[in-house]
Amino acid sequence: MIITKHIPNQKRPLMRDPWLDAFRGHLEWRAEKIRQTEQKLTGGKQRLEDFAAGHAYFGLHFKNNRWVFREWAPNARNMFLIGDFSEWRELPEYQLTRIKKNGVWEIFLPKNALKHAQHYRLRIYWDGGSGERLPAYARYIVQDNQTLEFTAQIWFPETPYIFKHSTPKSSEAPLVYEAHVGMASEQEKVASFAEFKETVLPRIVDLGYNTVQLMAILGHPYYGSFGYHVANFYSITSRFGTPDEFKALVDEAHRLGLRVVIDLIHSHAVKNEREGLARFDGTRYQYFHDGERGEHRAWDSLCFNYEKPEVLHFLLSNCRFWLDEYQVDGFRFDGVTSMLYKHHGLGFAFTTYNDYFNDQVDEDALTYLALANKLIHTVNPAAISIAEDVSGMPGLGAAQEEGGCGFDYRLAMGVSDFWFKLFDMKDEDWPMETLWHELSNRRLDEQTISYLECHDQAIVGGQTAIFRMAGEAMYHSMQIDSGNLAVQRAVALHKMARAASAVAAGNGYLNFIGNEFGHPEWVDFPREGNNWSHKYARRQWSLAEHKELYYFYLLKFDKALLQLIREYQIYDTFPQRVFIHNADKILVFERNDLFFFFNFHPSASFPDYAIEVLPGAYQLVLDSDAKEFAGHGRLEAGQTFFTAKEHRDGVIRNILRLYLPSRALIVLHRKK
Repeated sequence: MIITKHIPNQKRPLMRDPWLDAFRGHLEWRAEKIRQTEQKLTGGKQRLEDFAAGHAYFGLHFKNNRWVFREWAPNARNMFLIGDFSEWRELPEYQLTRIKKNGVWEIFLPKNALKHAQHYRLRIYWDGGSGERLPAYARYIVQDNQTLEFTAQIWFPETPYIFKHSTPKSSEAPLVYEAHVGMASEQEKVASFAEFKETVLPRIVDLGYNTVQLMAILGHPYYGSFGYHVANFYSITSRFGTPDEFKALVDEAHRLGLRVVIDLIHSHAVKNEREGLARFDGTRYQYFHDGERGEHRAWDSLCFNYEKPEVLHFLLSNCRFWLDEYQVDGFRFDGVTSMLYKHHGLGFAFTTYNDYFNDQVDEDALTYLALANKLIHTVNPAAISIAEDVSGMPGLGAAQEEGGCGFDYRLAMGVSDFWFKLFDMKDEDWPMETLWHELSNRRLDEQTISYLECHDQAIVGGQTAIFRMAGEAMYHSMQIDSGNLAVQRAVALHKMARAASAVAAGNGYLNFIGNEFGHPEWVDFPREGNNWSHKYARRQWSLAEHKELYYFYLLKFDKALLQLIREYQIYDTFPQRVFIHNADKILVFERNDLFFFFNFHPSASFPDYAIEVLPGAYQLVLDSDAKEFAGHGRLEAGQTFFTAKEHRDGVIRNILRLYLPSRALIVLHRKK
């Protein structure tokens, strides 16, 4: 075993990777393409952030004591605003005028022509047809409870919401609480922004998370899509409340010291025509690729054409809009793998570097992501951007000058996948070397956020980690005195797997709402197949309030784990392997003077286990087997262990001898 010094946890330049030497020319070409695309968009006469201000030009605005509305629809031949104000008729005073050859339409209206809370849509005519559409830049889309039709609604209250609190000035690594506002209530209903603000935000802060990642904020017509079939990119979903109520949620999060990150779905769009962008002006190719390339068959959605300047204008402006209008602190870009490759990564195994540099890479999408990251960090230097990518594309976290995309973090999706493979194996067969590789393996030119499970594992057809291990016993044996062996195993491994994911992998940690206390079952939104039930689209918070149930103690462990991470700032350095023994199922590593001792063995406890470490005194600071976490309490809390010099193989070594209980993690802090 080799004990190493602390290695600062900093990103290294992409070009330091010797495996990329053969592709250095391609990376330089990418960097030049990004530069040239920005030059083309801005004309070299304005800044990128000024170009990305389409939301201030398009859509409905009240300026200079009158209303102005603009829309981009190059194939349109005629266009009307229709709504409450016109009794949904086409009136000449609400007819738009085409003002530019590139297809921009415009209308000016007097102050009294429109008012707050009125509903409206567009009626667009093109050669050979017509249709009603929701404006592409509409800021508030609502659904009628009776007709179920969607309309745009004018949001222009007499007293607009004014933010009171600025973004928290924190340099802490992201501890992310991934949440869905609608499913945050214990009741079988759609929860609101106001409820989330009052009841869930305090929970997140109390647990020790510093970032809340909100799903399904952008307008989506089908609730069961989990927010991933977006139709209205500039509108919040009205199911949860009003624009002002969402602003109040963000404002309160900032007051509590939480950063707010939202899911940004720029990888595809819903096929809906009346509600979305599909055939907006009568053509399939206005925003999307024409033909087969424009359709994502696995997701039943449409794929953006990232080569078109107008599409880049729409998407880049969308990034800036959420930063400006709602003061969010960053984005999790969904479906980055799908964006980066023409095959969308479907059924594709990325095994060599050649897979990242060929004609299957959508270089226009990569260029867009690089420009989006530059824009985000220019508008708000403190903002964070997270890429959901499973392919491992080199350069996701590198600077655009190196041909990279500039993301702050990539989700370490392989960690979760590996855990769920282990859960289906016999405990005796768990490979410790492979587990360590999966936990610690990442590119040095990027930072990663790890997790045991996010929403992906629990959506319909899947299971939460603890339910995967405990099975039906969760329905009748979660009492701490039940003696059920399947539940005891699941509880012990749930704590260990969450801890290993949080402290060994990467530069941040993510938890999906409710999983901190082992929320049972799966997530299934109301749909025809479940008789439109909300039973599995909610969170049973009360489970964690009963001391006779394991949920209560899993919650306590999660809180203790996050406190440990923050107190010892473990993400300041890389994790360092100390010792692995596959037969004994022992995994030991060190990070920032914390030594983590995992014994994954299902039955064997080791009373005097000898491990070489750095010399000194080691204090027990966390024990997953402690009774306060519903463990067996086989170790005395707070005790200190000391190294002893022992002759081994003709060398004097510093040996720490420990009692390592089965299925338990103990964490020792080395005192200097």
